[in-house]
Amino acid sequence: MLEKFFSPRSVAIVGASREQGKVGHEIVKNLLLGGFEGQIFPINPKATTILGKKVYAKITDIPAEEVDLAIIVIPAQQVKDALIQCAQKGIKSAIVISAGFKESGKEGAQRERELLQTAQEYGIRILGPNCLGLINTSANLNASFSTEMPPKGNIAFFSQSGALGTAILDWAVGQKIGFSKFISLGNKADLAESSIMEALCQDHDSRVILGYLEGIEKGQEFLHKARQVSKVKPIIITKSGSTSAGTRAASSHTGSLTGSDVAFEAAFKQTGVIRARTIEELFNYALAFAYQPLPQGPNLAIITNAGGPGILAADAAEKNNLNLLFLSKETTDKLAALLPPAASVYNPVDILGDAKADRYQKTLEVVLEDPKVHGVLVILTPQAMTEIPQTAEVIGEMSMSTEKPILASFMGEYAVREGIERLAKYKIPNYSYPEHAIESFHTMWKYRRWQEQPPLTYVSLDADRERVRQIIEQVRKEGHLEIGDLKAREILAAYRFEVPFSRVAEDSSMAVALAEEIGYPVVMKIVSPDVLHKSDVGGVKVGLKTPEEVHAAFHEIMAKVRKFMPQALIQGVSIQKMYDGKREVILGMARDPQFGPLIMFGLGGIYVEVLKDVSFRIAPICREEAQAMITEIKSYPMLKGVRGQKPVDMNAIVDALLRLSQLAVDFPEILEADINPLIMKESGQGAVAVDARFTISPN
Repeated sequence: MLEKFFSPRSVAIVGASREQGKVGHEIVKNLLLGGFEGQIFPINPKATTILGKKVYAKITDIPAEEVDLAIIVIPAQQVKDALIQCAQKGIKSAIVISAGFKESGKEGAQRERELLQTAQEYGIRILGPNCLGLINTSANLNASFSTEMPPKGNIAFFSQSGALGTAILDWAVGQKIGFSKFISLGNKADLAESSIMEALCQDHDSRVILGYLEGIEKGQEFLHKARQVSKVKPIIITKSGSTSAGTRAASSHTGSLTGSDVAFEAAFKQTGVIRARTIEELFNYALAFAYQPLPQGPNLAIITNAGGPGILAADAAEKNNLNLLFLSKETTDKLAALLPPAASVYNPVDILGDAKADRYQKTLEVVLEDPKVHGVLVILTPQAMTEIPQTAEVIGEMSMSTEKPILASFMGEYAVREGIERLAKYKIPNYSYPEHAIESFHTMWKYRRWQEQPPLTYVSLDADRERVRQIIEQVRKEGHLEIGDLKAREILAAYRFEVPFSRVAEDSSMAVALAEEIGYPVVMKIVSPDVLHKSDVGGVKVGLKTPEEVHAAFHEIMAKVRKFMPQALIQGVSIQKMYDGKREVILGMARDPQFGPLIMFGLGGIYVEVLKDVSFRIAPICREEAQAMITEIKSYPMLKGVRGQKPVDMNAIVDALLRLSQLAVDFPEILEADINPLIMKESGQGAVAVDARFTISPN
């Protein structure tokens, strides 16, 4: 897949230039300096040779029967015609470097739509437009205008920002970090992150896939591809636009529809994608995955020549839910025999400030032999006695003979520089601070668990879909797009939610009769398609225990609603059984423009309104994902029961989330849903959806 992009035998540069400093010149130069062994065809009607290469006036003048790849770097208005010439020559792959498309405004967006239409008409795949190009180090292909070609390695990186890409490439060259591929996505008119991830999954030169994204247009395709690829190779992505300011900047940068950040967070969780919050974190993780084997478990041992950094590492391990295990008695006995009396033979193993390379070597050897140890972090602080380069060498040698990951934290800068370079020679990732190493090990362990997770099963639940369809059609005919009260509860009942029995009273006498039939205490609510927030206008009364209270409540509700909303259509007052709501949860759904229905769960009241203690997943969800939504909120212990309370019915919450997910998938016209509150009963007794609200699309 995409072989003509990554391993072309011939390349045409449309817009090649004789003038140094122009993009068309730099691309030709990069192809030559990179050592590309295929044919290079510069295209420029005003030149005869560029950098010793014969120049052709137009693409169709190229004498070669086949040209695999075209790189287009001409004014945006001319790109479409160039693409047609590519089709005439039989070129099926094109990198459009040119800017002036959707990132530039309305006119550019229309130009980009026409470009894509032309490409699809002729069966041409496009990378870009508004991109930097791509690099394949294994093929000596630098089809970009980057200033440098990174060393060969096993890290693949795609970026929606070309400028960020150039900075990272320059950093990689300076740090001697090898790349297998670099792909600048640009505006993603055609080829986007999903296609690139799929291609990199099949690429033998790439061990880990990195990405910088500002937005994802085809969310469902991303979910499908990322879930497949991440089971084979780690995908680590930095997603910008997580704040309102970042979202605006991303939109103006590449015309991205960024979607809600909670949707991206949910998407990454559900697909095994590792989210890096910063570029530094992105490469901290990348080096660990690229250089070291995955740990078999969470048990980490720490070796240090200084107590303070060891304590910092231990704290970080606990915060990251890693197991700073107790070393076996056999291991501690061996350590006690070889270390000075003042050393600590427990984890972290403190081998003291005067430790030389041989002490590091012997300690590391003993610790790695402990069968319960799954990985080791070696910390070194530069002291007068420390043999820094030699210690790096012994760590590197040890790493060659073990299947356990070894990470290093040689702390400092000037004194440890040679040691860090030697670690890099042995593919030992080094971190300036031990906390970063701990976070990387934790990420590796999380990814190991994701890889080993069995395939999830998604089931279709039984429901009265026809009844829901009828309700939606009826509400639309009435000229409304909001569904509440009885109709909302009817929808929930059609999807097998338990809802309270309720009836509508048209006068106070009927209200009293219904209350007597249902049984006290009762709740009374105004019934009106025009009144969505009933409490705000005095349209709700709770805990009514006598006929007199019901009679008075009816008249009070009607009077207040008519006062605050005189134009509202009032259909009566609903009477329903009141449930004890000591523990309430809220379920919700909002349709994200990129990913589709986003399911929300949290405790009701202050926990969702003030503390924002909620979790999200993209529908459809399975039972395991619903369970994870429940356990990851901070207030989860309250559902399990505190201070003598019995646990709530967790299975009932899982079932409710699954049924809401099914409803959202079955009816794309439902744009938003709130089930608030879902009153929880004790374990085994279920839950009751007391109130709900839906928003639907006009058609």
